Amino acid sequence: MEPSSATKGFFQKLPTVGNQFLEDDTVQRVLKLFVPQDILSKEATEIEQLCEDALDPVVLDWVSDAERNQPYVSGGGKNAFGQPNSSKLVLSEGWRQLQNLGFEKGLSAQGYEPGLEQYTRIVQYMRLVLWEGSSANTSCPQAMQDGASRLLQRQLSKDGLNPTDRKVFQNAFDHLVSRDPKNAWTSGQWMTERPGGSDVSQSETVATYAPLSPDSPLCDPAEGIPLGPWSISGFKWFSSATDSNMAILLAKTPRGLSAFYAPMRRHNPSLVTSATGKSGGGWELNGVSISRLKNKMGTKSLPTAELELDGMRGWLIGEEGKGIREISTILTITRVRTSVGGLGYLSRSLAVARAFAKVREVGAGRGARIKLSDNPLHMKTLSDVTVEYHGLMLFAFYSAYVMGMEEHPSSKMPPPSSAIARITPSRELVSPLLRVLTPILKAYCSKQCITQIYTCMESLGGVGYLENSETEYLNIARLFRDACVLSIWEGTTDVLSTDLIRALKHPREGPASMKALDQLICAAVQGRNEKITKAWEAVKHEVERTSQADLLNRAREILWRISEVLIGGLHEVDSCTGDDPRSREICHRYLLKKDLSGHPVVERNSKDELAACQAIVFGGRGKTTEWASKL
Repeated sequence: MEPSSATKGFFQKLPTVGNQFLEDDTVQRVLKLFVPQDILSKEATEIEQLCEDALDPVVLDWVSDAERNQPYVSGGGKNAFGQPNSSKLVLSEGWRQLQNLGFEKGLSAQGYEPGLEQYTRIVQYMRLVLWEGSSANTSCPQAMQDGASRLLQRQLSKDGLNPTDRKVFQNAFDHLVSRDPKNAWTSGQWMTERPGGSDVSQSETVATYAPLSPDSPLCDPAEGIPLGPWSISGFKWFSSATDSNMAILLAKTPRGLSAFYAPMRRHNPSLVTSATGKSGGGWELNGVSISRLKNKMGTKSLPTAELELDGMRGWLIGEEGKGIREISTILTITRVRTSVGGLGYLSRSLAVARAFAKVREVGAGRGARIKLSDNPLHMKTLSDVTVEYHGLMLFAFYSAYVMGMEEHPSSKMPPPSSAIARITPSRELVSPLLRVLTPILKAYCSKQCITQIYTCMESLGGVGYLENSETEYLNIARLFRDACVLSIWEGTTDVLSTDLIRALKHPREGPASMKALDQLICAAVQGRNEKITKAWEAVKHEVERTSQADLLNRAREILWRISEVLIGGLHEVDSCTGDDPRSREICHRYLLKKDLSGHPVVERNSKDELAACQAIVFGGRGKTTEWASKL
């Protein structure tokens, strides 16, 4: 017997995380379900390469650098004698490199490029799922970049837009959808204030119409874009993407809460440089100062700040007093992307858990040892996580499918299969369906992802709890910390549950949303699952017969049950498409767990049950199995 030491004795073999596009059967299944084969064949090589890049040691070093060298305000916003000066935000090299790589990969821009039409969002968001674990939160400003792009795209489609506004919005849009890091912009989304949090109606930011004189030197000499005619002042309490190039924000005007576009910087020809004391002109923040950066539990690489606006120059978006309606365009995208981000964290966490299970050995009694991948209880635990993950992926990418239909109403591309065709909403119900799918998906998916990521972290034992920055691809602790914000930003669970009830009870729009949900669930089930049908009828009956005020205290339960029913219906569609025993087994287990199955528990011996769990976790790979015949 020899004692161990720091350099000798047992060392655990490092798990190897492979290319998630190739190894994650749920990713493959969802893409084949929602994307035509010809499109998938063309996009597959690029998606596979993105997954290779996500695990590249250089990229992982950037992630570690972004976490280790967190953003800060140089000098605390003051000079050597304590006088306020311009706030200089300092960012790490890792953050900048990851953001530039995101631009080059088109992680936001792809949503506005031609070719894929209504399948654009599905391909774009699947790439985000597979990249998210290596994004170091650069996906947050990219999400707001995505939302701002869509908002400005809609503005530019209006016939009555005046030439100056069109020039300004087109310039910003072109920057937002560029893949060139030297030209591309991200965007901030400034709504949250001290009085109301998610209740933006309590805004204390005020916008005043005060155009600059025509000969004002305050303009961008390179692009000839003037500063906006509105002067905006106030205090924004929680502003992520503080390093963005522009912002979409809400402010009060005499006609009510309105939406504005404002660049983050402006050129000032009279600017005096502090080092020389000479007036040579230069760039300055556009009436914005950073009060302080937030110290958060997670997303530490992401600069989130309290901002004071004092005469920020901006441009009105849409109608004055209709800011909530305009900003909802952004919220639809950022809420879906929040859900997709959570699935990205969960996908990476499961990949790590699978890799660890293949190399870690545990005692099996009487001196025997087995790998965790052969341990029945461990495989049951990971299979339960995978079942939840599979259902959430179906839900998220069906929502992306509907979003694509709304954004490309004139597309002539057919549904990818007869199964998807039957759950494709009619054109008049696309927007009402997306209106309710968005809060349901964001609330339910965010919460579920946090829980499942924690289980993956726990499956590694003590090493899962460690900040494994020295082996960054195994760092589930970082993923869990960052994921915890998902159910908070872009609307907390209670806010989204309330929003769902308001949408369903809206006197004009509610009936269409309810009809869209009803048609979706009925088409998905096709009379094959009476329990799903009855569960939906019970929820529908309660919503239709109960007042909005009386529904609000049960809003969470209603949202949860609708989520489970929707996912159950999508599982039914998935399990009946093609000959895939794994999907049938996942469907069967999900419906049993949610009390939505009309079939009894499948009786198997321990060997077949382990094989079934292993097939769920690691993928069936087309093998003929004894357990499959017993479904």
